[in-house]
Amino acid sequence: MQIVPRKKKTLPVISTASLPDIIFILLFFFMVVTVFQAQKLVEIELPRVSEIETLENRSLIHHIYVGKPINATPDAAPVIQFNDAFHSLDEIPAFVAASCDPVFQGQCITSLKVDKGVTMGIITDVKTKLRQSDQLKINYAALEERY
Repeated sequence: MQIVPRKKKTLPVISTASLPDIIFILLFFFMVVTVFQAQKLVEIELPRVSEIETLENRSLIHHIYVGKPINATPDAAPVIQFNDAFHSLDEIPAFVAASCDPVFQGQCITSLKVDKGVTMGIITDVKTKLRQSDQLKINYAALEERY
């Protein structure tokens, strides 16, 4: 009995001709759906806390920044920023109404990103304006303190 060597099976060559097309389609997709961060006009050093909780549905969150303007003098008064511009306290109710869909009216959250050196007076004024516009869910942004 003679042993006949088996022929090695060769795998078919995988065509890579469409690979550049797939890569460019993915690149284009991610460029279209990416949301870029708003322009930051306010210097903010977030306070550190011992306990922190993350929010689940980020699409219902709108941010209000309170701090000193970038490149301002050290004794400059704190300002309020939302929608890539400085605003006054009287413009907060219109911002809340425009940024929250009426379908989710009771679920929208206002996240206050406040510099740790800002006095509580301006924060109280912002909270009063939010309360007047029926925005009662408020979140304070902070960093977790690590030991």
